Amino acid sequence: MEYTIKMIADFLGGTIEGNPDKIIRGFAKIEEGKEGDLTFLANPAYTRFIFTTGASAVIVNRDFKPDKKIGATLIRVDNAYEALAQLLTFQEQQKEKPKGIHKLAFLDQGVHVGEDAFIGAFAFVGKNVTLGNNVIIYPQVYVGDHVTIGEGTVLHPGVRIYHDCRIGKNCIVHAGTVIGSDGFGFAPKSDKNYRKIPQVGKVILEDDVEIGANVTIDRATMGATVIHHGVKLDNLIQVAHNVEIGKNTVMAAQTGIAGSTKIGSNCMFGGQVGISGHLHIADGVKIAAKTGVPSTIKKENMIIEGIPALPRLEFQRSFICFKRLPDLVKRLEKLETLLEEKKS
Repeated sequence: MEYTIKMIADFLGGTIEGNPDKIIRGFAKIEEGKEGDLTFLANPAYTRFIFTTGASAVIVNRDFKPDKKIGATLIRVDNAYEALAQLLTFQEQQKEKPKGIHKLAFLDQGVHVGEDAFIGAFAFVGKNVTLGNNVIIYPQVYVGDHVTIGEGTVLHPGVRIYHDCRIGKNCIVHAGTVIGSDGFGFAPKSDKNYRKIPQVGKVILEDDVEIGANVTIDRATMGATVIHHGVKLDNLIQVAHNVEIGKNTVMAAQTGIAGSTKIGSNCMFGGQVGISGHLHIADGVKIAAKTGVPSTIKKENMIIEGIPALPRLEFQRSFICFKRLPDLVKRLEKLETLLEEKKS
């Protein structure tokens, strides 16, 4: 990467304050920037670093107002974080993508491979698999029989896709993730043992889905577990059988969703959220980290928190009382003692 600040500003539709001719060779965090680096300021908590950064240029929001002189050139845009994402995406697209089938990859009968696809060493592709154009399958990936993978999708090393699953276009699945493992289905028997219920469904990932590392998405008992368009799942998430996640919903690490729960569109879950089975979560719901959700959330765009989940303001008021419990207990004990003394 080597561009002038003017070229970058033109690409982003931004305006420049400072020297437009400086050369940018890379990216850096604002507190670590040096000559030739480009950085950004989107979070006000990092504002102090803009006055000391050694970076040549800083992307800032148009309404940013410094209270003292800044040494770096500023590129003002509507949304600094979005502009950075745009630049990083552009840089990533410039990298040469691998193509071809490695001689140590194994392809079973009936595999269809699209144009400019890549299959790395020790990857296994089962019978009657269809791979779209520009699909990238890194080494040691397993793709089971009758799987379909859409154009431009990337499977990172160690991904396992079980039989009959369907992956859409431009998806990214990170290392160690398992898609299509059996759902947790067991029927209690009279002798207190359990009979396994065969899981005969599948998993469907629609287009533009990104799945983090070491995620498990179970196949449906019947029908399909469905991850809709644009969903983003962080690392170490469990999605149980017959779950449905609505479009553009995002979830942070270690979230767990029990079977047959339906999540709406444009929801946001913090880390370690737990959702019970057979629930419905309305569109736009935001759930704070470590929240436990035992019942259906019908109202759209709610913010909930706590165990069990409550509307956020209600939870925060309750938590203030909870913190006072030790003092309240002491006062209660003191009152009980006084009452006993009066009785005697």
